[in-house]
Amino acid sequence: MPTFFQLLSLVVPVFALIGVGVAARRLHWIEGDAETSLIRLVVNVCYPCLIFESVAGNPALNSAGNLVLPPLLGFGVTFLGIRAGLLVAKGIGLHVGTGLRTFALTVGITNYGYLPLPIMEGIWGPESRGVLLVHNVGVEVAIWTVGLLVLSGQSLAEGWRKLLNPVFITLLVAIAVNVAGLAPLIPKVGTTTIHALAVCGIPLGLIMTGVNLANYLNEPRELFDAKVSVAALALRLGLMPVLILLLARYLPLSLELKRVLVVQAAMPAAVVPIIIARLYGGHPRTAVQIVLGTTAIGILTIPLWLRAGLAWVGVAAP
Repeated sequence: MPTFFQLLSLVVPVFALIGVGVAARRLHWIEGDAETSLIRLVVNVCYPCLIFESVAGNPALNSAGNLVLPPLLGFGVTFLGIRAGLLVAKGIGLHVGTGLRTFALTVGITNYGYLPLPIMEGIWGPESRGVLLVHNVGVEVAIWTVGLLVLSGQSLAEGWRKLLNPVFITLLVAIAVNVAGLAPLIPKVGTTTIHALAVCGIPLGLIMTGVNLANYLNEPRELFDAKVSVAALALRLGLMPVLILLLARYLPLSLELKRVLVVQAAMPAAVVPIIIARLYGGHPRTAVQIVLGTTAIGILTIPLWLRAGLAWVGVAAP
């Protein structure tokens, strides 16, 4: 069983890369069109290559249980998180126009990409990424259907169209390649190129996360609201980890999926709700308060929840 400090050593480099992004933005090294272009490069090129490399030819995904249950759980846990967020937001006195819907969306979505990927790889190796990425399909579906409807009142058809993106399409192609056993037929030049782009995905994605967050640091007084921040910490880093670990312990899931849930239970709020709130008439300040608060405290709570989850769920860590 890894010690707290061994787990912390996996977490700190992740946050250090986010810090590099913050510094790069504050020093005006990445801004304006460069920021937009680099985000597009990560989302449309590097991350799809990471997905393809992690899924195509991954033996853990030869099991039907690792193709069906992960997205169902990803959707279900995100749905429950958003619904719980609505109840908590109403309980602390928020209403439409002051951040009620944005609170629910932001606190309901755990960080499902750039933080858990390097942590899982650090504990169990790169082959562990495949099931997480399939799980994330369900999270994406929940975000662009349930989440978008809660935030903006858009139609279900408008939400579904958001799923037709390079990440989702690449995942479907990679699963098809895996199921058909076509991965060994990919030419060496193809796998080498995909790998070269894939290894850029996580570090560049984390740096761009920091660049995005840095845009909100000019008014530090706006980054903390007592009732919003405390309620978000209690739900995202307190109640939701317990619920997810209960599912991981008692549901008849594969070892790989249990590991995914243990890591997901430890994660802070995702960054994507900040962008969604800006685009669809939400309350971006509320989203920023939740993301920054849970991320900052997460530096210490992630190793604690990981250690507790690994022991209680019974998923071995070398």
